[in-house]
Amino acid sequence: MLRIVNRVLLGVVGLALVVLGGSVLAVGLGVRPPSWWIHDGRHDVLLSDAARTRWRDQGWWWPAVIGALAVLVLLALWWLAAVLRRRRLTEVLVDVGDGEGALLRGRALEGVLAEDAGRLDGVAHAQAQLTGKRGAPGARVRLLLEPHVDPGHTLHLLTTEALAHARDSAGLAALPAEVRLRAVKHRAERVS
Repeated sequence: MLRIVNRVLLGVVGLALVVLGGSVLAVGLGVRPPSWWIHDGRHDVLLSDAARTRWRDQGWWWPAVIGALAVLVLLALWWLAAVLRRRRLTEVLVDVGDGEGALLRGRALEGVLAEDAGRLDGVAHAQAQLTGKRGAPGARVRLLLEPHVDPGHTLHLLTTEALAHARDSAGLAALPAEVRLRAVKHRAERVS
């Protein structure tokens, strides 16, 4: 969801900046703007002295400006934190039984899980990604299935074999998984 919001917001901001910048450039190069546009010609300014100082004497103006800018800064910081937050789990805490713990690289467990899932009958391609916390990881598995495969049977095999193997080998109590299944699309071929 956040990825969609990020892309839509970037697209809207980018489109607005391109339209505004392109129009200023076009007017500066001598293109005649429509009568309703924000400036009239190449020697016109975007904000006149009267427009910039119109609300300065009002008591609500400066608190409204500061409040709006503070909200914009908080939204920008939230957006930056959401973009920079790691989506992948880099390490998993493995209980070795002696009261100590060992760290297992997340990419290693992802690779083994994807390889085990890829070996299942009828799976053309498999991807795995670890999510959550290092003490309680979860998995996102994407499977590309051959057209003849029963998805229910493949899901059963995935949970009883590949996910159980990953959970047991890492010594985890549970390994919740989100599984996305997709079928391979074959192109029609001409037979002579």
